[in-house]
Amino acid sequence: MEQNHFIQSIEETYHSLTKVEKKVADYVLQNPRQVLFMSITDLADACQVGETSVYRFCRTMNLQGYQEFKMQLSLGMSDQDEEWAPSADNRNLEKSLKDSVESLLQKHVEALEETYRLLNQESFEGFLERMEKARRIFFFGVSDSQLIAQEAGNKFMSISGKAYSISDPHMQAVTAASMTEEDFLVIFSYSGATKDNIYTAKIARQAGAGIGCITRFQKSPLSAYCDVVLQCGANEGPMEGGSVSAKIGQMYLIDLLYQEYWRRNYETSRTYRENASKAVMDKLY
Repeated sequence: MEQNHFIQSIEETYHSLTKVEKKVADYVLQNPRQVLFMSITDLADACQVGETSVYRFCRTMNLQGYQEFKMQLSLGMSDQDEEWAPSADNRNLEKSLKDSVESLLQKHVEALEETYRLLNQESFEGFLERMEKARRIFFFGVSDSQLIAQEAGNKFMSISGKAYSISDPHMQAVTAASMTEEDFLVIFSYSGATKDNIYTAKIARQAGAGIGCITRFQKSPLSAYCDVVLQCGANEGPMEGGSVSAKIGQMYLIDLLYQEYWRRNYETSRTYRENASKAVMDKLY
């Protein structure tokens, strides 16, 4: 097995690290694959250091931040972990396609099952209660997570009339500044470490809004600003940004929130839904 060049770089730099940075390096060198699926908060807790110490370690390694660190770590392992590659032989190609179909199905099923296992009833009830009481509900995300936020906004817009989704990160921040304690902001972020999301959450918190997030990690820079957190399943490596499995876990939670909101607010939800259906009736053949 080839030496992971990034791991080798850490070993070569080790003598020049500070005492705290060496604690981070030790954990990474001993658990490289586990680190790929850890948030910066998880790694800091595992090393018993602060998040800023992990960030400084990344900067010492001449990286922009934690996400680039995981990317470089992953790049050094990707070739080693490749289990199969497409073959020119037709029979092998067919076999590979069959394997892909089955493995992807299993991966998506596992994402749903893990999301189900991670579902905390108290957190879910708290999340739903804040949505019911809110004057306005905002669904925000960045990049791939914005697609999920848009889907959530569309679903709840049709049954509540108080749901909004804004795609531009700058306008998300502007909107957050105008929120009040009567508003509830839902942020979608797999990593919980996207700067735009954290910045917007900070502004919304200062404005007094309630905040919830749907994310992979219970503890992250984003969750520190949130009143309630719902976790989605599916491990997503640095080279798999926007994976379908992660989206499936998030969509499962959206559907659960939608169904329970509908059930608990049946009369008003049904009225909104009927009006929404009539509004687009002429657009269907």
